[in-house]
Amino acid sequence: MSEGGQLVKILLVEDNLDDVMITKRALKEAKVINELHVVRDGQEALDFLQHAGAHADAAKSPRPGLVLLDVNLPKLNGIDVLARIKQTPDLRRIPVIMLTVSRRDEDVVKSYDSGCNSFIQKPVEFDRFVALVQEIGLYWGLLNVESPAQY
Repeated sequence: MSEGGQLVKILLVEDNLDDVMITKRALKEAKVINELHVVRDGQEALDFLQHAGAHADAAKSPRPGLVLLDVNLPKLNGIDVLARIKQTPDLRRIPVIMLTVSRRDEDVVKSYDSGCNSFIQKPVEFDRFVALVQEIGLYWGLLNVESPAQY
């Protein structure tokens, strides 16, 4: 996945360590070489994006070109994080994919109402998850036309 010839940085917001490890492994298997940053709760996600708290150093917490966001998170749930991202002018154009085990219709509706770009349920089988990660990389890296930073 690239942006203007540069690889897009990905922010994974996931509290389950097993899911973090599986996602990293799936990215590797799918040959997605983008830089991946991981935060473990909703508040840390906002701190990372806004360069606040432990993530004040923008060099260590670079602006991602894609956010993979779980719905069920500690401190601040994913839908609330999504809403804050989409309400912040300098963040709202970052594509956000809700990547979650949730199948609740309420979560899907609230996510789209809050501005998510896609809502994807994580498959249980690892091979299907790798295929999903490859499709995400293909779509967001090659097919999707990004909004220019300024116009």
